[in-house]
Amino acid sequence: MTSNNYDVIVIGSGVTGLSACIELLKQGVRVANIEAQMFGGLVININELDGTVEGSGTDYASELMMLANQAGAVTLSETVMSIAEQPNGTLVVTTDQGAHQTKAIIVATGATLKKLEIPGEAQFEYKGVSNCADCDGPMYQDAQVVVVGGGDSALQEALVLTEFCKTVHLVHNQEHLRAKPHLTARANDCEKILQYPLAQLTAILGVNGVEAVEVIRILDQSRFQIPCTGVFAYIGLKPTSDFLPKIIERDNEGRVITSRDFSTAMNNVFAAGAVRHGYQGMLEHAIAEAHAAAQYALLKVRASE
Repeated sequence: MTSNNYDVIVIGSGVTGLSACIELLKQGVRVANIEAQMFGGLVININELDGTVEGSGTDYASELMMLANQAGAVTLSETVMSIAEQPNGTLVVTTDQGAHQTKAIIVATGATLKKLEIPGEAQFEYKGVSNCADCDGPMYQDAQVVVVGGGDSALQEALVLTEFCKTVHLVHNQEHLRAKPHLTARANDCEKILQYPLAQLTAILGVNGVEAVEVIRILDQSRFQIPCTGVFAYIGLKPTSDFLPKIIERDNEGRVITSRDFSTAMNNVFAAGAVRHGYQGMLEHAIAEAHAAAQYALLKVRASE
């Protein structure tokens, strides 16, 4: 078991976490970045970033990771089990490999894609059920696949899949698509994308891999099947906040509730990015929140010196 001391511990190495690390390191404080999974978060699934940052999500995340490492971040590949406050005000982050003490914590754990939670989803994970069109799209040359969802992510991934697939069946539970106008227009104009509004998947079918999906029409409850070999679901995000203590308030979806200074109900613990209630969802928002949370955490560190 290890035991180390840091000025600030940033939990999560997505865009928010890495941006917060870089901002803090510019101020000369000792920073540890803890991440159990691959760095980058959900942004690495995006082939072409849309907004103020250009290029692919993987390239952007790699650039942030390089900058953080060059600035002196201590990167810990560990799973956070809990955080707690000591009687003297010191915070302790307990992981599967040790305990780390710090003056302030920034929770930037982001969110994961929600599961469909239907029969066949778990059974066929990595056997046709995927959440990364850029990664797995080339496996579906001239195939038929199903994309679930009607928002930005679903349409972006559907459009990527059209580069490889014969047909992309887009199933969503609303009357109209909810994506940005330019994505909606591209999807509507794409002959390879067949849309099924007001519909939901009820099961993923197959033997050794995905062979079809069962779909129910919401209005008349009629059912039908779509033959396919791949299923990609983008139906929203689940915040990664289960490891946090009860004192840290969360909304009904599990997003962390913060004050205007990004502080939580636990002393010297801040939250930013997709894990936070009120996060607006754009890359520029993640970066802005990271910088703001870092500055507020820095104030706490300076006050304790």
